[in-house]
Amino acid sequence: MQIVQSLFYFLVAAICEIGGGYLLWQWLRGGKALGWAILGAVILVFYGVVATLQPASASFGRVYAAYGGVFIVLSLLWGWQVDKVKPDRFDLLGAGIALLGALVIMYGPRN
Repeated sequence: MQIVQSLFYFLVAAICEIGGGYLLWQWLRGGKALGWAILGAVILVFYGVVATLQPASASFGRVYAAYGGVFIVLSLLWGWQVDKVKPDRFDLLGAGIALLGALVIMYGPRN
């Protein structure tokens, strides 16, 4: 059950980071109002809090390294669904490798 909860936190953190970053992107590059940037910044702060909810046994470095793989996969999915840029086979291969690495880093057996 701890792994399911940890995966949930990774998912929420990724949505917050990608969503917050997307709002800032829209403000800076899309000409959106300042409110988009402020909301994006608040969501990014929330992302930082969510990441700390990982199990107490997980170190900062391990959590953030593993999160990188989750972030890669969800960023491609975000781009596909929001920006309508379909991932190609190399995107999918790279994302799969990164996700596998993240799972090994976070949930591999420890001595």
